[in-house]
Order: sequence, then structure tokens, then C-alpha cells
Amino acid sequence: MKQIAIFASGAGSNAENIIKYFQENKKAEVVLVLSNNPNALVLERATDLGVKTEVFNKKQLNDPKWAVENLGGLDLVVLAGFLWKFPEHILKSFPNNVINVHPALLPNYGGKGMYGMHVHAAVVENNESESGITIHYVNEHYDEGAVIFQSKCAVRKTDTPSDVAAKIHQLEMKYFPQVIQQILLERG
Repeated sequence: MKQIAIFASGAGSNAENIIKYFQENKKAEVVLVLSNNPNALVLERATDLGVKTEVFNKKQLNDPKWAVENLGGLDLVVLAGFLWKFPEHILKSFPNNVINVHPALLPNYGGKGMYGMHVHAAVVENNESESGITIHYVNEHYDEGAVIFQSKCAVRKTDTPSDVAAKIHQLEMKYFPQVIQQILLERG
């Protein structure tokens, strides 16, 4: 069975959705949820679903020994609302094994500071007619890794950033677990 770790910083709705998805299909399982925020709701959600959790700080994340001890043997690392830049030493140790979901159609609205409502506000402010999600490999630059999958949604002239956020959340809930499964299936 394939093993997945999820990094998250906040509420963890994506993490919870991924955990539940893989509890039901048995092709892979989420074995660990890691957070840089000791008060993140994601930790409670994961614990309630029987998944081991760990809180870490910047020093630990930047320690290659810590990364190997915690991530060694995993088949995929998933960033689901994780707000820190991922260290290059982990990316080099686990090439093409770290993925992220971004709440816009990259390369638009990506980069440092472009997350959550900041993205949706920019989309509305620029009168975009569509937005969406991008699932991509993580590299050493914010939101510049190779695109794995994109899905679009319409943005109406009357939509608020919250309206766009709700549409994006639906896309994430539907597609993120499916794409994770597809990646793992392609690897055998």
C-alpha cells in the first residue's frame, strides 16, 4: 500500500478530504499529517480520523536528518494549505514526490504571498472570466513546478472573492484526491 504524508498549516479541509478518500479505496493511505502550526485544526481532524500527527518548527524542517527520519519511505508528500516555502534539501531527496494544489490557474496568480483569499481577490479585481485550480510538482520556486492537472470554473462579474473561493474549494475537494491517486497508480 502506498503511503502519503500531508503538510498543512490551517483548518485542513483538503487534508481531511484526502484522508477520507484513501480510507475508502485502500490503494494508498495517509500515514502522517505534519503542521508548522501547533494550533492548526488540521491536527485535530487528522487525529479524529486515526492519522498520526506531528508539529515541527523551521529549524526541524530545514534539518536534512529530520526530513529523512520523517519522510523516508513515503511514496508522496502532499502540500495542502501549507504556507512555508518547502526546503530544497527535501525536494532534492524526494524528486517529483512533493505536490501542491494552488487556487488559481498557474502561471497566473502564483508566487510568494499568493495564497487563499489573496488569490481570489486578485482574480476578482482583475475582472477575470475564469479561475480554477492547479495541481503541480513543487520545486525550489513558489508555484513554478511542473503542472500535473488544472480544472477551471467561471467567474461572474458579480462574484466576490468569497464566491470564487467557494468554487475553487469544490474543485479541490473533487479533483485533488483523484489526481493523487492517479499519480500513485502511474508509479505502480
